[in-house]
Amino acid sequence: MLEIDILAVVPGLLEGPFSHSMMQRAKDRNLLKVRIVDLRQYGFGNYKQIDDTAFGGGAGMVLMAQPIADAIRELQSDRPYDEIIYLTPDGTTLNQSMANQLSLKSRLLLICGHYKGIDQRIREKFVTMEISIGDYVLSGGELAAAVLVDAIGRLIPGVLNDGSSALTDSFQDNLLAPPVYTRPAEWEGMKVPDILLSGHEAKIDEWRYQQSIERTTERRPDLLSEE
Repeated sequence: MLEIDILAVVPGLLEGPFSHSMMQRAKDRNLLKVRIVDLRQYGFGNYKQIDDTAFGGGAGMVLMAQPIADAIRELQSDRPYDEIIYLTPDGTTLNQSMANQLSLKSRLLLICGHYKGIDQRIREKFVTMEISIGDYVLSGGELAAAVLVDAIGRLIPGVLNDGSSALTDSFQDNLLAPPVYTRPAEWEGMKVPDILLSGHEAKIDEWRYQQSIERTTERRPDLLSEE
């Protein structure tokens, strides 16, 4: 089982993503366990303060070090983590290879950023990986955490009904997936390629591979340069 704890400022944003489809199936099969931890329970005072203004001035608030540190230490006392991951726009961009590697871990802690981010000292003291899901900014790291968990969770053996399905996804082997078709064989005058109706498995595999190469060359040539 893969256990993932998510330290969130707005835990309500994560109520839906793990309650449907493959993530719910993974939980039902005891292959994935996701715990949402509300950072505010570690906040200061009656208002459970977790943020403050930035030293040096400027707009926006910063998540304070102490509440995050208290949360991490309490969680670590119960279960050690293979990785402590901070979701941040300036992290390493998530890719399929990274998801593959993380799916082999046993326990992960995800820290969701918010406002202008978290105190840098937390990043230096506790964080082992920093991940971005793309070159854009979200209101907080909760949605990024949901994306990461979905990308990892579907790769856990037993989550997909057909275990080989994930191996043919886009970005596996640095290639985009080939075109796919289903019934009927002809729709509005458009026919499925004959090779897919031939029943010749080896030739179908060859056709799909060539289509992947062509699609990747056209749409994402940068992936081919990474090989």
